Amino acid sequence: MNTKELKRQTGIKNLNDTLIKALKVVNFISGSSLKEEDLKRHRNVMEKAGRLVAPKGDIEVKQFTVSNVKCEAISPELAHNPNYAVLYIHGGGYVTGKLNYARILASKLALATGFTTISVNYRLAPEHPYPAALEDTLAVWEHLVKKFPPERIFIAGDSAGGNLALCIAQKLLSEKKPLPKGLLLFSPWTDMTGDAPSYERYKDIDPILTKDYVLGAAKAYMGEKGDPKDPAFSPLFGQLKGLPPVFVMAGRNEILLDDSLRLRDGILAEGGKVTMDIEENGWHVYQQMPLPIAAQAMKRLSAYVTEEINEIEENNR
Repeated sequence: MNTKELKRQTGIKNLNDTLIKALKVVNFISGSSLKEEDLKRHRNVMEKAGRLVAPKGDIEVKQFTVSNVKCEAISPELAHNPNYAVLYIHGGGYVTGKLNYARILASKLALATGFTTISVNYRLAPEHPYPAALEDTLAVWEHLVKKFPPERIFIAGDSAGGNLALCIAQKLLSEKKPLPKGLLLFSPWTDMTGDAPSYERYKDIDPILTKDYVLGAAKAYMGEKGDPKDPAFSPLFGQLKGLPPVFVMAGRNEILLDDSLRLRDGILAEGGKVTMDIEENGWHVYQQMPLPIAAQAMKRLSAYVTEEINEIEENNR
């Protein structure tokens, strides 16, 4: 191990006590059990984390339903740009996460972009395996495109939500339907095979995920006959040519890092547009935490989105 790598790993292990406690609070997806009682506990902790951590000021929250799917529309009270929207898909391995949990990043996205951000309470596995989450989220997408031109909608997602955001974009591509303006992905889960070297490389320093849990969640979502190499589950192996611009944020200290790096490489190989943002001191979806590095990350995302929509405005002049 070289000196730079040693210093970095030492840094993550020597996080201050406050941060360690905070990470343990949200470390609800580090176990390997998907038994009913454990899932119930994980889901309850996620909802409590959402109520504690989600920004509460300077936003307006409205709930609505699309085809029996509960949703939340979160808008900034100040500097609101009503001409654009973000469809946000929460993570949680497809097995956990509801609207309170989704509100953490949905609120931050609304404040960072100035756009109304819509989060989706899609059905969860193992009770509702594939394609339930895809069907629910596509229904909300179809609802949104009746209100906004597709080129004025961004699709955002973290972890499994990033997986689903990519799968939706690929489905729209295959059906030759209009695409969103871009994808905003936080530590996306792009490959359900679990073969990436980063699983081993960062297993001792990733404070959030374990390989056992990731593979268990994949099995729950895919069902007994699901093939993790199928692009329906692993969009890394799907159509990358023709995707809208993609902004990927990841933490250096996460076992899913290669999922982001390989996605970047695949898009670039197909001549696509992708921007990669790696936080050297970050971990899996670190943007959720009320910490300086999370605030700085959202500022970088804000700058990226501003640049992207400026292109639209200039083309419309």
